[in-house]
Amino acid sequence: MQLERILQSQGFGSRKQCRAMIRHGLVAIGDAICDDPFIELEPQDLTFSVDGEPWRYRAHAYLMLHKPQGYECSRAPKHHPSIFSLLPEPLVNREVQSVGRLDEDTTGLLLLTDDGQFIHRLTSPKHKVAKVYAVTTKHPVDDAQLACLRRGVQLHDEPRPIAAAACARIDAHLIHLTLIEGKYHQVKRMLAAAGNRVEALCRIAIGGLTLPDDLAPGAWRWLEADDLACLGQPPHA
Repeated sequence: MQLERILQSQGFGSRKQCRAMIRHGLVAIGDAICDDPFIELEPQDLTFSVDGEPWRYRAHAYLMLHKPQGYECSRAPKHHPSIFSLLPEPLVNREVQSVGRLDEDTTGLLLLTDDGQFIHRLTSPKHKVAKVYAVTTKHPVDDAQLACLRRGVQLHDEPRPIAAAACARIDAHLIHLTLIEGKYHQVKRMLAAAGNRVEALCRIAIGGLTLPDDLAPGAWRWLEADDLACLGQPPHA
């Protein structure tokens, strides 16, 4: 594949823009500047740098973001900054999308990708991918509330009770709640139906993938093969 096409596929602009970057000496392969936009390269496992920033060719972009409070999962946010403002421009240009959404006041593990099949696999209710939330409550959580959440609570506009796949009390005001579906404000509505109130909400796991302790709020990183394996996805990132 020509170098200018490789850069275009990775979100660095149009072919014309990528060609200009290469001819201006902004692209290096290894330690050597490459100023030929038409050089043919094998993209698989190719590493390169653009204006000193290292990159690796990826056929699809798979990312995890530690979503901070006060950000919207939208490219056209209404009241708060967009999560996409936390990403480098090439990833935004690749039109990565969030895999499901978190409310602006909800924090934690958020996946992003430009792979539509990946999004469908993780968000479709028929696949029953578990999401685990750390829920801080206003009132102490008692055994009756835990039993209610496990048994199922009736939410407004839902035809039948909604139950947690798992629910564990961590301390008096903290539970870990596991869901396999994603309805509007589901955790907050379930806690309210059980007689409590959510004070803080953080998603800590999706499938077998957990939010890393060393990923700071607002930071992102690539999902690698072992991460995708935890999600039940093929390691082709």
